[in-house]
Amino acid sequence: MPELPEVETTRRGIAPHITGTKITRVRVRERRLRWPVPNDINRQLSGQHISKVERRAKYLLLYTDRQCLILHLGMSGSLRFVRQGTAPHKHDHVDIEFASGMVLRFRDPRRFGSIHVTSGDPREHPLLSNLGPEPLQAGFNGAYLYQRSRGRKQAVKTFIMDSRNVVGIGNIYASEALFTAGISPKRRAGAIAQSRYELLAAAIKAVLRDAIRAGGTTLRDYVAGDGSPGFFDRELQVYGKAGRSCPRCRQPIRQERQGQRSTFYCPRCQH
Repeated sequence: MPELPEVETTRRGIAPHITGTKITRVRVRERRLRWPVPNDINRQLSGQHISKVERRAKYLLLYTDRQCLILHLGMSGSLRFVRQGTAPHKHDHVDIEFASGMVLRFRDPRRFGSIHVTSGDPREHPLLSNLGPEPLQAGFNGAYLYQRSRGRKQAVKTFIMDSRNVVGIGNIYASEALFTAGISPKRRAGAIAQSRYELLAAAIKAVLRDAIRAGGTTLRDYVAGDGSPGFFDRELQVYGKAGRSCPRCRQPIRQERQGQRSTFYCPRCQH
């Protein structure tokens, strides 16, 4: 599933090529995504110019002259540029055509993505209005996590993956950040001291920034070449490495099920 770094990589890849350009048509081949694509999306967006492209959590926000297109990649979605007239493949559901002759094509085999149009503040849209802070912004820090976690009995990994507490920390990045901070994913969120939350907040920022930078190394392929999403090869320390040696202490990495997801951690280094 595309996580925050992958979505941010996508944003950085498409923004320079569509900002300031005019939408000439929105062609919808399949409306049945997670929520139906609006019937009048072509009428709403045709003739408008893209003014800026932002990201909120895992949502892409394409601002136009009067409205904003909110796009979520779901579990299998991706965006790529093609030339107008390029024949679509089976799962190419929506094309946004531009006066430049380029098409931003949305592909989603599992159809868990979504596309919405709003004329109001997109951050007040029901899908975005209850989200927590962005982890890479200055306001996200150990003091925030400490205060937010007081009285919480849930495991810290589940706590930081809850988008109401902080957005964009998926399963992979939660495991990696907790390892970097030396905190067991099974610790109760409310039992962790502020000093350790300071370490965790710094680890979350570092892991996400490293992932975004790694994604940037494939941006050229994403924009200029075969249209692949540009997802990066992650330099993982514990995720997916059950039974392998911990890079710090050489103890075998352990895998457990936690909240319907696989959790990877070092039982010696994380406590």
